[in-house]
This record gives sequence, structure tokens and C-alpha cells, in this order.
Amino acid sequence: MRSSTGALLPDLVGVMDARAPLHRQLYARVRGAILDGVFAPGHRLPSTRTLAADLGLSRITVESAFTQLRAEGFVVRRVGSGSFVADVLPDHARPPGRVARSARAPAPARRPALSERGREIVRSALAPEPAGVKVFQPCMPALDAFPQAVWSRLLARRARRRGTALLAYGEAAGHRPLRQAIAAYLASARGVRCGWEQVVVLAGAQQGIELAARVLLDPGDEVWHEEPGYLGARGAFRTAGATLVPIRVDDDGLDVAAGMRAAPRARIAYVTPSHQYPLGVTMSLARRLALLAWAERAAAWIIEDDYDSEFRYNGRPIAAVQGLDGAERVIYVGTFNKVMFPSLRLAYLVAPPDLVRAFVAARALSDGHPPVHVQAALTDFIEEGHFGAHVRRMRALYEERRDALVAALEVHVGSAMRIGVADAGMHLVGHLPRSVDDEAIVGAAAAQGLGVGALSRQYLGRSASSGLLLGFTGSPPDAQRRGARALAALLGSRRG
Repeated sequence: MRSSTGALLPDLVGVMDARAPLHRQLYARVRGAILDGVFAPGHRLPSTRTLAADLGLSRITVESAFTQLRAEGFVVRRVGSGSFVADVLPDHARPPGRVARSARAPAPARRPALSERGREIVRSALAPEPAGVKVFQPCMPALDAFPQAVWSRLLARRARRRGTALLAYGEAAGHRPLRQAIAAYLASARGVRCGWEQVVVLAGAQQGIELAARVLLDPGDEVWHEEPGYLGARGAFRTAGATLVPIRVDDDGLDVAAGMRAAPRARIAYVTPSHQYPLGVTMSLARRLALLAWAERAAAWIIEDDYDSEFRYNGRPIAAVQGLDGAERVIYVGTFNKVMFPSLRLAYLVAPPDLVRAFVAARALSDGHPPVHVQAALTDFIEEGHFGAHVRRMRALYEERRDALVAALEVHVGSAMRIGVADAGMHLVGHLPRSVDDEAIVGAAAAQGLGVGALSRQYLGRSASSGLLLGFTGSPPDAQRRGARALAALLGSRRG
């Protein structure tokens, strides 16, 4: 039923039994729909005139049914507005006929509601992101500094243009001009080598990882996973049936030699080389070359998640591993959602030429294609120079906010927390003594409106570390100072 018009749902439409009073049959159907939750409390019901016409009944019959429903407390009628499901339903049992049937017949045998893959999806589900902006929320961009007026103008301009091209179905790989703009941007800013035909537009980097898992993995295949590493990638590989092999991360990034010892024939290596998530280190050139050499020998694939590489505060951004790849073994994933704003839901994947067709097919099966008019507006945002200017402004702003957070932690938290690498990205790690339960701190901080994350949760095996993931880009310095004071109080209460 559409509450705006009071139109009927199919649940009420059907052949009436001539042997029973029609008003009692209609009463029973509406009452059952209310009890089953089809019509929610406060839901507007069809007018008696509409209902009579749709069901081919007299209006008197319908009025009789509604009168009974109102008398029993299921329906309220408001003069000039119509009939609505009561906000508070009467304390009635389920319809007697259903109770009698269930009492007479044994319950049918039930199979598990979910498949094994479905159960793994539930087990691997990420905690939902909190609504709004929380202080210290990792990877939250500065929404207060986004050029909304420019973006709104570009969207409106696209909407005003005549023609139906942007109203029809789009290409599964994405809007072609946007793919061309992305390829040009990646070549100049990230050192990525690709043709625009290799670019596949996505809803988020997570979708790119999930598509890669579906396209490339068979159950039981081994995957190198950074330890600690990104939970979303872990969930995507697990639900594909892969065997995750945790590979330690040190100051030079993923330990490739350790990976070759642990799983030399792994199918995929998942890495965040420019700004490792969560520790923040950068993979050294020697490790990058070793990773590429292993992938070529093992006929393995590398998924390079370049989620926030635009933001480096000491020197120029580090070039992508993909740009060093002569054997075409790297699948490169990036996103606009962290650079611009999360609800944009646009990201991209650069596939090796031999995999483009498979990724486009998987993209089409997943959700068709992204909204074409938003892709067109983003194309304008990039080609008219707004994207590059925004990145430059945010790089300067985020450096200021990082410095403000580090200063606030030093003043208020002091030696209770050791600050990790903070040369790039949108978050840093505050390392805690192993005796401190970081998940307990996260829970207590959430109750005070702080969006910190627990370092120990990012480990696949037994955690060797305790710490807090602290985003510094989404909140101004005064909010960060208040948050640092609150953290100091929480840490102090647990030390004492």
C-alpha cells in the first residue's frame, strides 16, 4: 500500500468466498494484514470508496468491516483525513484459525535459513558507520570544508540539460567520460599506467575488493592479508571461501619474505602500500619490487587498495605499486568517497587488460551501474579543476588538523599513549600498553560521542597490540581538544 494514496496491496485482493459474509471476510483480511505488520501503526488505509471499487464490493459492506475494526481498536478514523492503523494495537492474540492450524499439525521440518556463505557474511559484517560526524572517526573527510556550492551547481547544470541520455541505463563499467577523466588523473597524480578502458566505476572501494574476491578466488584459495589489516577486505575474502594467511606488517610494510614462507602459492596478496591500514606505514620500494616479482612467479594477483593516498604531508604522494607492474598482476582500487564525501558512493578499479571483461560482468551482476547523472557531475568536477583544487586545500587543512590532534594528545594524554606514524592519510594510531583493553576504551568513548576504533580488532590472529585509531580530518581542532581531554579521563580511570 502506498501511504500517499491509500492504494491496495495484493494481500487484500482476491476471490471472496460466497459462503461467508463479505464484510467478515474483508474485516479478517485487513485485521490479519495489521497483525502481520503489512500495515504498520499509523499507516493510512484506503478510503471505503476506493476499497469498494477495487474489490467490487458495495460501500456498505466495506463500511461494516471498518466499523468492526474501529470498534476493536485496530483502526482509527479521523474526520477529513481518512482511516489509519491504530498507533497502539489491542492486546489480541493471533487469529484463532492460525492458532488452531498450528495446534493440529506438527511444525514442518526446517532447513537452515542461511547458506554457509550467508552465515559467513553475517559473521564478517562490519559495524555500521555512525550517522553524522563523530570526533576521531577514522577516514571521515572534512565535510565542513567541501565546496558544496560548486558541487550543487554542477549537479543542477547536468539536471537542466535537455535530452534523455543521462536518464537511460548506463554502461556497467561506468560513464565513459568519467572513466577517461579517472585514467588521466591517476596517470598524473598516482603514476598509474592504464587506458581508460581498464577503469571500472564502483560504489566504493569495498565493492572493488568484493568483486575481486568473487572473480578470482575459489574456495580454499590462500590470500595474503596484512596483519593487522582492513576488516572489510577480510570479510570479502572469507565470504568467498578463501583461506586467509596473516602476514605481519613492520616499518617497511608487508613482509613479503614472510608471505613467501607462509603461503608461496597464494592466489591474492591484499595490500595498502601507500598508507597501511591501520598502522600508517609506507611500503618500501624494495618490498614493492619483491611483491611484484613474487606475483609474477606465482601467477598471483595483487590488490592494491589506495584508499587515502592523496594525503601525504611530507613530500609528494608515493607512486602506486601498479605503476611499477610490468607483468600486469596488480588490481588497483581507489575511491572518491573519502576525498569528497561518503554519501557520494563513487570509487574505481583499474583492472589488468585480461581481467577487464570479467570485472565488468561482475559489476553488471552486482548492481548494474552507478547513477549516471552523478557520474557526469563528477566528470565536470574533475575536468574543470575543482577536484585537484579540493585535494590541495584538504591536504593543507588535514596537516593542520593532524598537528592539532598530536598537540592535544601530548598535552592531555601524554605518556599514556604513544603516537604512531602520521606522515600521511586521515588517521593515526595511538598505541597503548598491552594491559589496557582498547575495546573497552572504544565502548566508553562511543558513549561520549567519540568515534575511535580499536587496534586489536584489526588483527586476524591473536592481537599483540592495544591501541586506538584516531581520525583527525573530520573534526576541527577545538573538537579534537575536547576529545583528547575525554580520552585522557577514560585512560586515567582504567590506570587507576
